[in-house]
Amino acid sequence: MSHNISAMSNTTPSIETSASEIAAITPAHKRALSYSTTIESLFNQVMNTGMPADRIIGQYFREHKKHGSKDRRVIRESLFGLFRWWGWLSQLETNQKHTTWFQQLSACAMLEQHPWPDVTGAWNDFADWPQTRADQTTLDNQATLKDKLAAYIALSAIESCQITQLLPQWFWQLCPVDSTEQYALVNAMTTRPPIWARAQTLSTAKLIASLKQAGVEAKTSGYFADAISLGHKSINLNEIEVYKQGHLEIQDLASQVIGQICQPNNNEKWWDACSGAGGKSLQLHSLMSQQSTEFSGSITASDIRHKPLEELRKRAKRAGFEHISVAPWKGEVLPVDANAFDGVLVDAPCSCTGTWRRNPDMRWLDDASAITDKPMLQLAILRRSAAAVKSGGKLVYATCSLSPSENEQIVKDFLSVTSEFELEPVIHPFTGEQFDMLTIWPQQADSDGMFVAKMRRK
Repeated sequence: MSHNISAMSNTTPSIETSASEIAAITPAHKRALSYSTTIESLFNQVMNTGMPADRIIGQYFREHKKHGSKDRRVIRESLFGLFRWWGWLSQLETNQKHTTWFQQLSACAMLEQHPWPDVTGAWNDFADWPQTRADQTTLDNQATLKDKLAAYIALSAIESCQITQLLPQWFWQLCPVDSTEQYALVNAMTTRPPIWARAQTLSTAKLIASLKQAGVEAKTSGYFADAISLGHKSINLNEIEVYKQGHLEIQDLASQVIGQICQPNNNEKWWDACSGAGGKSLQLHSLMSQQSTEFSGSITASDIRHKPLEELRKRAKRAGFEHISVAPWKGEVLPVDANAFDGVLVDAPCSCTGTWRRNPDMRWLDDASAITDKPMLQLAILRRSAAAVKSGGKLVYATCSLSPSENEQIVKDFLSVTSEFELEPVIHPFTGEQFDMLTIWPQQADSDGMFVAKMRRK
């Protein structure tokens, strides 16, 4: 993943406020000021280092264990909310830096509808909004994205704000979206990301019953028999027994589409060529296990990084999956035998634009090069990995990108230089339509975005 922030230096400057410039009159003011200082520091770390926000905030909480659950929630949700709405918030400007910052916090809290009136009320006081504008900005729980735009314009007096500004301009250039779908896409990208899971070694019904007993909202997906929706609220997985025992695996619904498209049989040999920490390797194993008690197939997982492969080993052990082995990439040499696999999955490195919903900071950290610098690598990986597919075998190419240059174009370029493979049509699991190549959009079923194409060796 590319985090090139040099191009953003003029549009996303670090925020610099001074606590000494603010008069904290009440205890609520003092708490709100303390929160704002922490959030400001974390925001600037993300912008200045280009490190993912979830990594920076995770490290902060590990080093500051004094924070209770409310503190952590206020800090985390405010930080991610700022990135979600930064396309609008970055346009705010006053004569005082600290006033601009509190206006950004205050407006973000309004748009996110944060349930901390003591904190948000203090931020509103520090923001020093003109009273006539502040009175026009009440939003209820049914507020739409259009309602939020209207409220933000009323509060900020920035008449030029548009819904499409919530994603960077280069995204719209490199990820063309039909005008009729732009609103729905931005609406999905500005809502809390869902938590999807997959039943792995227990039935879906037993898992849902167990989760509900533990106080976790859970229901079936309606699309895949083993997919489980865990809602949109944060969950401490370390307190969930079925997760600790390997019966449940967290995996986004769009990611689950990939394994379903692979359609692995339990007597087949599969190679997950870019496995990362192995979410799709585990899914392949689970799908194969569900078919019969006699498991005669195997899965080999490869990656150039050793740490994710170690994580895969732990996850496979926790689930009791004995048919997954690891073969690290070492240079450009194929880490597995050629012409040996019934199926090869190439989940290629990409810009990850499809995951912006859960990583809203990335839309402001990356620039167009996050997309434009990947295609040569993606094509090289696909061509190299294809050598492992045996005659009649399946080759599945996937990314979590929404850009045609990383998706359809790679498949077309691959097929133009080899006559050994041909496309197989795939059915969209959420609409039932048939496509030569499939893009899952975040607004279609409350998920991330993914691309997948399925080919077969002649």
